Amino acid sequence: YAPLVPDGSNWKATMLIEYPDPNERKRELARLIGVEDRMFIEVEGHPRAYAIADEDLDRENDEKTSAVHFVRFEFSPAAKQAVRAGAAVKLGCDHANYPAHVSISPETLACLAGDLQ
Repeated sequence: YAPLVPDGSNWKATMLIEYPDPNERKRELARLIGVEDRMFIEVEGHPRAYAIADEDLDRENDEKTSAVHFVRFEFSPAAKQAVRAGAAVKLGCDHANYPAHVSISPETLACLAGDLQ
């Protein structure tokens, strides 16, 4: 599990795409090919950091993406400093079939900032 632990310059996450209905899951995973590469972290005042996904694993094929992906977000020194100083951070996706983003709460950011050294 060591590869899943942040090393001080990044955040790591497991992304689960869940559709309880098997037919819906098959259809949606086909529409979401490449979604793991369109996930991003956006620190206020800094460029987006796109996910580095599934480094040692092939998690998709020509027909569908996997329902589980292992992603890593690398931070520049300036972005790390901004997060530790309390900058706003968004987690998002700009995949054509799943555009979404959410602001990470200050409470959660306070915990996550501890992973950045």
